[in-house]
Amino acid sequence: MTEKAVKNKTAKLVIVAADSSKNTKKLFNNICFTHKVKLIEFGTKEELGRAIGKDIRASICILDEGFAKAIEENTNFKT
Repeated sequence: MTEKAVKNKTAKLVIVAADSSKNTKKLFNNICFTHKVKLIEFGTKEELGRAIGKDIRASICILDEGFAKAIEENTNFKT
């Protein structure tokens, strides 16, 4: 779903779990770069899933521009 949102240009921010596989990180790094979507690495797959009320997730995306901007402004993460 995250990949689809990036390709459809609806994703404003992608968050990838730090414990995701190298292939997953590379995939999202490449598609986010290509489609000019900000990408941050944060937390674990369990933490990302819990943050959205789901099971483990390797990636999530933020669709709301204001929410994405607030996350970016209130974090010290490197993109």
